[in-house]
Amino acid sequence: MGSERDVESAYSVNGVPIRLTYERWFHITVNHDDLASYYFEVLEAVEKPDFIIMGNKGSLKATKNMGKNKWLVVVYR
Repeated sequence: MGSERDVESAYSVNGVPIRLTYERWFHITVNHDDLASYYFEVLEAVEKPDFIIMGNKGSLKATKNMGKNKWLVVVYR
């Protein structure tokens, strides 16, 4: 079972805290190993996105430009 120190949080542009546990991060990177070194960039995308796109079932997609033709898209609720 995780503890509070196993959690990083970012505040969305709406002021809502979005938690990213290390367990969830592990689950994400198992399926998207190319994201493994982008932990803090994912949190920053939630806090300071370039754009926000409406997703399915109330989710939001925070987008952050990572360079020429490269975007990070973070889906959260």
